[in-house]
Amino acid sequence: MAVSSAQQKQFIETIGPIIQAEARARGYKVCSAVIAQSAIESAYGTSKLASVWGNFFGLKCGSSWKGPSVNHATKEEYNSVLVSIKDNFRVFQTDGKADMVLGVKGYYDFISTKRYANLKEATTAEEYLRFIKQDGYATSSSYVNTCMNVVLKHELTAYDVDVGKPITPELISRVIAGEYGNGKARETALTNEGYTYSEVRKKINELDKIGKEILPTIKSKAGEYWKCLLKLMDL
Repeated sequence: MAVSSAQQKQFIETIGPIIQAEARARGYKVCSAVIAQSAIESAYGTSKLASVWGNFFGLKCGSSWKGPSVNHATKEEYNSVLVSIKDNFRVFQTDGKADMVLGVKGYYDFISTKRYANLKEATTAEEYLRFIKQDGYATSSSYVNTCMNVVLKHELTAYDVDVGKPITPELISRVIAGEYGNGKARETALTNEGYTYSEVRKKINELDKIGKEILPTIKSKAGEYWKCLLKLMDL
């Protein structure tokens, strides 16, 4: 059954912000390619795997999956030949219903391995898609072009996240002083203010590396250590 333009638009407007929020929280710059993947893999949310089982990305179980699963028909391309097979796919449901938020989180969990580490370096939709195809995510020889057609058709690059608000010396000082809390609370607070948490953490780690080289005698005193380091670095 063909998916109408209205259905396509509604699906993108629903899943787009969810993908955008998850991408920002995890440090990915490209959302457009991921939205296109979800549209292709789930037939804009109308496939049974998506609408019933909450799997919007055609994620198979693999050996690492410990959650619920469903055996489902699919097609794979081998040596330029399209073959119909059945395989076990991951299920993302809440109270027995498809959960799109869990499905999106499941996608980012799936690509958070060393195999897909290059995806965080991608800055354009095409680069992201070429990376993920090379990494072995899809067997279709036309996967990149198919997804790019969706990106262009729906102008999905409008969803691409930037690197977040500029990370200023003042922000670093406030983070170190504990104004944003610790752990998950700090990550949430910074993300809500529009910062990319991974970039903030990266900057602090860079400063710490420098500090351990130039301030070795006081590194055991955390408060004094950071105070001296920030002053020394003119932050």
